[in-house]
Amino acid sequence: MRKAVFFDRDGVLNVDKSYLGFIKDFEWMDGAKEALAYLTAEGYAIIVVTNQSGVARGYYTEDDVKTLHDWMCREAAAAGGTITAVYYCPYLEGAPIKAYDKKSDWRKPEPGMVLAAARDYDIDLSQSFMIGDMTRDVECGRRAGMDGYLFTGGRLDDFVRTIVTERNDRERV
Repeated sequence: MRKAVFFDRDGVLNVDKSYLGFIKDFEWMDGAKEALAYLTAEGYAIIVVTNQSGVARGYYTEDDVKTLHDWMCREAAAAGGTITAVYYCPYLEGAPIKAYDKKSDWRKPEPGMVLAAARDYDIDLSQSFMIGDMTRDVECGRRAGMDGYLFTGGRLDDFVRTIVTERNDRERV
């Protein structure tokens, strides 16, 4: 089994611009690419888990989301990081687009995306952790059985290095 870091997308890997669905609007968070390269070098699988209710609201399509995520993975790779997989939830109860109007255990804080990734990629959740910018992200990690960390800004690479160092120090004790 392998260890992983699960990332929320908007507000963690990229600047949150409310319903981001297009490459032209994407802006990397300071230190995000460096954080991904560091974690890759440290042997972590990197999984992005993101609620994308903009699909359910009709702001962009699932194809738009997939195009953006493919580009994001290529950009990370060019900087030395490997995003193992991206999971997203397009569903929202009460959505204007009826095909997406449903309750889903993939919508954070529910842990469905994390649990699916753990199965798909043989991830040991006890050795993994979640980083998000909202309490629902941290709660998602907790519900999946792993630690969650709330990112409130600054350089993401500094934040990630601190977490990894603290976790490694704890394991040595």
